[in-house]
Amino acid sequence: MEDISLIIKELKQSFRQMMDGAVAQSMRDKGLNYHLNWGATLPRLKAKADELVNSQQLTANSQYDLAIALWKENIRECKILATMLMPPEKMLPEVCDIWMEQIPSQEIAEQAAFNLWQYLPYAPEKAYQWIACDQEYYQLCGFHVLSRLFMNGQEPNERGINEYIDQALSALQGPYMSVRKAAMQSMVRFAELGLVYERMAKSATKSINLDIF
Repeated sequence: MEDISLIIKELKQSFRQMMDGAVAQSMRDKGLNYHLNWGATLPRLKAKADELVNSQQLTANSQYDLAIALWKENIRECKILATMLMPPEKMLPEVCDIWMEQIPSQEIAEQAAFNLWQYLPYAPEKAYQWIACDQEYYQLCGFHVLSRLFMNGQEPNERGINEYIDQALSALQGPYMSVRKAAMQSMVRFAELGLVYERMAKSATKSINLDIF
């Protein structure tokens, strides 16, 4: 097993080869300011994560340690790789909370939701906490996770349904465009759970004069 610091050094060198100045500049133009941002595309980062996992360099424990170390780097590519490498079953809720507090941008929030949060053993519990929060990235992650859970056929209980609809309606009328889009998408996935859910979604969105079905 290679030393974690050595792997990170090699990864940073590999990012230079993936560098895409146009992508990096586009992100800066959108206000995404990382200490370092090579503009590496997501497919290339996913390929690098797969390469690390399949190379047998890493045990499950060292994969966890590498993800923790990568997250601490204020580098876009390191943070995204951390979300791809962290074994969901090993991530304690307290560590998840720390990462959520440190999310620096919408992109990292979305990558965390898609690559990691949705697979956590306690994903539903966190998602409902996050959609009830007043911070943009928490809400964004919460609705993205719920979208994925609904897509996988996970039906909420009665309390969950009421809580979800209340928060979704609030988000759809809220100040954050990113959250409005995520809430809208989650509502569509909620409706796809079955006819009863579709009727609830239609009734709820019509109550705020929004006709999305």
